[in-house]
Amino acid sequence: MTKVKVTKKNNHIIIVEASGHTGYGVSGEDIVCASISSILQTAVLGVLKVAGVNARFQKNDETGYLKLELPKNLSEKEVIEVDAILNTMLAGVIDLAESYSNFIELEVLDNVY
Repeated sequence: MTKVKVTKKNNHIIIVEASGHTGYGVSGEDIVCASISSILQTAVLGVLKVAGVNARFQKNDETGYLKLELPKNLSEKEVIEVDAILNTMLAGVIDLAESYSNFIELEVLDNVY
């Protein structure tokens, strides 16, 4: 199972963390794992390369681990861009998790910090 945890502060996503493989299919042919990976990794690329935000990023393909943590000092323009990217990511993850709830677990934490 892939577990995705999204942490928000003041209604803005500040951390995205995922771990595990979905187990929907055999390794290399798992369409659900490939789908969730594509959604998450595209969002990371959007934050880092399109919005140009210097966020902390960790990834381990072997374990299926990914973590993106935004810096605290984003400009207003960066906040708008990152919100668009990460809220789109979250919409995709929600949709996929609803369709494959036995393979993807989503947790959204709000105002934890």
